[in-house]
Amino acid sequence: MFTIIDIETTGTVYKYGKITELAVYVHNGEKVIDSFATLVNPGMDIPLPVSRLTGITNQMVAQAPRFEEIAARLEEMTAGRVFVAHNVNFDYSFIREEFYRLGYEFRRKKLCTVQLSRKFLPGHDSYSLGRLCSELGITIEGRHRAAGDALATVRLFEILLERSREAARRSSPGKTPSLF
Repeated sequence: MFTIIDIETTGTVYKYGKITELAVYVHNGEKVIDSFATLVNPGMDIPLPVSRLTGITNQMVAQAPRFEEIAARLEEMTAGRVFVAHNVNFDYSFIREEFYRLGYEFRRKKLCTVQLSRKFLPGHDSYSLGRLCSELGITIEGRHRAAGDALATVRLFEILLERSREAARRSSPGKTPSLF
């Protein structure tokens, strides 16, 4: 089981930034079986360049839940599942830091769709989510928004799962494929 996650943040450094939006898609290896998406009140101003990129404003998050209000749901949805994201260390570090600030340890196995794409989809000039999706015909509804980017990552992940299965069938017929 996998949780495919994307976040939007107030900046690029997890120690100083906060999450402004979060989307989670639970995937059983065949399809999405659960999802959750929400704006998050970061408790700090969103810098103007970030607002311009994401479209998320201070006004939009003013009445949104704070991270501590969604932490239990996120914990439940990710427990016992592999944490998947495009450039996984970015999303994982922010979420781990948010839990740390609440006094909890957050540890999950991680899987990066950038690294998997380099392995199973070689030869691309760029492995950014936007470029890969464009080249693979994956539409991103709401670029630089958590739900849109996470759903595009789901579609990319499904392609990568299939490529992994094909590679396993070629190299060891009957063997269960592994993404790790």
